[in-house]
Amino acid sequence: MKIAIAGAGAMGSRYGYMLHEKGNDVLLIDGWEDHVKAINENGLRIDENGTSKNVKIPAVLPKDATEVPDLVILFTKSMGLETMLTSIKNILGPNTKVLCLLNGLGHEETVAKYVDKKNVFMGVTLWTAGLVGPGHVTLTGDGSLEVQNIDSSMTDAAKEICDVLSQAGLKAHYSENVVFSIWRKACVNGTLNSCCTLLDCNIKQFGSLGETSNIIRKIITEFSEVAKHYGVTLDVEETAKGIEAIYDPSQAGEHYPSMHQDLIQHHRRTEIDYINGYVSRKAKELGIAAPYNDLITSFIHAKEDLLV
Repeated sequence: MKIAIAGAGAMGSRYGYMLHEKGNDVLLIDGWEDHVKAINENGLRIDENGTSKNVKIPAVLPKDATEVPDLVILFTKSMGLETMLTSIKNILGPNTKVLCLLNGLGHEETVAKYVDKKNVFMGVTLWTAGLVGPGHVTLTGDGSLEVQNIDSSMTDAAKEICDVLSQAGLKAHYSENVVFSIWRKACVNGTLNSCCTLLDCNIKQFGSLGETSNIIRKIITEFSEVAKHYGVTLDVEETAKGIEAIYDPSQAGEHYPSMHQDLIQHHRRTEIDYINGYVSRKAKELGIAAPYNDLITSFIHAKEDLLV
């Protein structure tokens, strides 16, 4: 399959690498010029399980993408989604499928402005990856992936996408309720990403703290109150238990979440407004109290002001 990865940072590079290794025709698209240059000159450097290798995968800036693919996988940062879609609109053919795998909430509406609804697919990924520097990523832990069509007539297409991804080792399966899974994943990011960033620690370290159990349940409770208004029911305790399982180093315990990578490691702005900030904003609109998410959002923005 001809596949374009739109947003070839840590996670986009992981997907591009795994799909390329299975024989798919992969193009990496990214707006970071140094990253694109390094990949084209030296190959994409992959550090995985104590070994390193360089893999030749073509990479371009968004404005230089010209070939229409069968599938575009969106992996931009949330705040860069619309810019990316505008830049690559010339390769979004009438039959090009677009799979959105971004962290956060509210992206379906943005994608639908550029892509026919029948070609829009939403997904949730639990894989992890780290961006060390231009053209250099590190892969850790195991993961999985859920995909669902937005248009009811496109179930077979969604299942075909799952097959291609699974053949590459990405453990994709068809979801009957991806909206629920998106909210549940947002709870993971709203606890681990933001808290590990504020505390400057990895997931295992955060899980070892005495206050962690209470903190994550308070955050999830606020997510669940907002989610109810979108027809999504989140079991707070079940969601918390799922997050606690991630503390194990055999899962993602040694991983520094993407928000930590962005802000603490690379001094870049974060996706907070599409995670805790989304809940904070929607809670205000709905007249619901969300003090934990209000404070976390304010603290992350304050940290951005200090570091960016």
